[in-house]
Amino acid sequence: MASRAEPADAGGRRDWRDVARDAADLALLGILLTLAAAPLLTAAAAVSTASAAVHTWTRTGSWPSARATLRRFGGAVLPGVPVSLLALAVAGLLAADLAALATGRVPGGPPALLVTALVAAGLVGYAGLVVVEVGGGARWRTAARTAARACLDAPTRWAALSGVAVLAGVLAVLVTPVAVPILAGYTVAALHAVAHRLPAPARAGLP
Repeated sequence: MASRAEPADAGGRRDWRDVARDAADLALLGILLTLAAAPLLTAAAAVSTASAAVHTWTRTGSWPSARATLRRFGGAVLPGVPVSLLALAVAGLLAADLAALATGRVPGGPPALLVTALVAAGLVGYAGLVVVEVGGGARWRTAARTAARACLDAPTRWAALSGVAVLAGVLAVLVTPVAVPILAGYTVAALHAVAHRLPAPARAGLP
């Protein structure tokens, strides 16, 4: 992956070739993320590694080396297995619940479907912030606690992250399957952009 450290022109605009290169880099990131997550149990490791790469890119203008990325992924596989299992279980339960409500197999109707959809959106927004925290170097448990506090401190940012995740899910359904891996890279980058543009206020007395 290339660097994006080239200076902008006098008007603050970046050359279109730099923008195109960034787009290609994010597409490649999404493809590699999807391939690494394909075994499912490595999903958390793949996501955390991709998030760390985006974290480095947004701060330095350059992507981490392939060796550093592979080393991080290898070290994240075992700690990420419980996270992968938990995420798959929660996603499966929510999907089954939404499908049952939408088809009328369980009582509740539209109100219950709406509430469940809002809960699902909130959870994916929270999960998105956890991914951003992990990309910044936090462990999964620490990232989960930090993200929970941040969501409570800044509901607007929580809602924005939920919107990003929901939009990504809608696009994943609408686009052709071959484009879904590309979308993954853009989604990770969008989560980082929103989380850093809308920082949570500091809480006095808390570490």
